[in-house]
Amino acid sequence: MRVLLTGANGLLGHNIILRLLEGGHEINAIVRNAKSLVLSDERLKVFEGSFLDLSDLRKAAEGCDAVIHAAATTDMSLLHYSDFEKIIVHGSQTVIDVCNELGIKIVVYISSANTIGYGKAEKLATETEPMQSPFTESFYAKAKKQAEELFVGQSQRAESHVIIVNPTFMLGAYDTKPSSGAMLLAAHRKFVTVATKGGKNFVHVGDVAQAAVNALSMGRNGECYIAGNQNLTLRQLYQIQKKMSGYPKHIIVLPTALAKCAGAFGDLLRLCHIPVSFSSVNIRQLCIREYYSTQKAVEELKMPQTPVETAVADSLVWFVAAGKIRTTKTLSNR
Repeated sequence: MRVLLTGANGLLGHNIILRLLEGGHEINAIVRNAKSLVLSDERLKVFEGSFLDLSDLRKAAEGCDAVIHAAATTDMSLLHYSDFEKIIVHGSQTVIDVCNELGIKIVVYISSANTIGYGKAEKLATETEPMQSPFTESFYAKAKKQAEELFVGQSQRAESHVIIVNPTFMLGAYDTKPSSGAMLLAAHRKFVTVATKGGKNFVHVGDVAQAAVNALSMGRNGECYIAGNQNLTLRQLYQIQKKMSGYPKHIIVLPTALAKCAGAFGDLLRLCHIPVSFSSVNIRQLCIREYYSTQKAVEELKMPQTPVETAVADSLVWFVAAGKIRTTKTLSNR
C-alpha cells in the first residue's frame, strides 16, 4: 500500500514512517522542508509543500491508497482560535477534499485524547466520555474536536474506512522539534524539579505509530481509539526520569493555588498580545489527573504496550544523540 503521510517531520510522524516501512508500505510524505526529515529510504518519497494548499496536497496524494493525517500545530503560544482552526480544521478539510477527488477511501486521522473526557484512577475514561473542561476551553482541543467531526462525516461515505486515533502524552525517539519531550528536557539534570499535582496517561510514541499503521486495515469505521498506556502522576513520571538518567533529583509538588496564579499571569501577558505558552487553561490541564483506558485500541488495533520507562529512556537517548543533553552512565549502558 502507498500511504500519504502529513506531519511526517514530527515526533509521531517519524515513528509512523518507521512502522510503515517495517510493514512493507511505500510512503509519500508532504513537508515544508525536506531537510526537516531525519529518515530516508528508497520507499519514502518526499514532497515539499503545504498540506494546507490543495494543489500541493493533490500532487503528493496522487497514486496513494490511503492517508494518515498527523499534521497539526501544538504551539500553545498562539493567541487566537483562528490560528489553530486554519491548520487543524481547514487543513483537515483540505485532506478530505483531496481524498474525495482522488477516490482515497482509507483515512487515519491523528487527533488527541483531549477531545475525550478524562477519568480518574478508580474509574478510567473510555472513548464514550464527552469532552470536559478545561479542554473545552483549549483552542487546540476544540480545533481537534471540530476536525474529528469532519472525519466522522467522511466515514459515512460509501466504502469508507475512516479511523480516528486519539493519542495521550507521547514520549520516545525522533522528537526533533522537540514537542512533548520538552518536559523531560526542562527537568534534565535539575536537582530540584517542580511538578503540579496533576497526572496524565503516558505512552511510547512507537506504540501510537503502530496503532495508526494498523488502523489502515483494522478498527471500526468512524470510531475513535484512545492510544495510550500508563496513568501516572507528573511526580511519578519525573521519578522514572530520575531512574533512567541516573541523576539525583528532588521533586517538589507545587500547590494548585500557586500554579493557578502562574496561569493567571500568563493570561495577563496574552491579553497584552505577548505570546507565552502558559495560561490558566494550560495550567488547569496540568493540575488535573486525566486517566484513560486503552483497552479498545489494544484489542481492536492490536496496539503494543511498551513500558513508559522505555519511552522515557528512548527520549533521553535520542536527545543525547541529537546533542541536546549530555549522556550519563545509565543511558550509555542501554
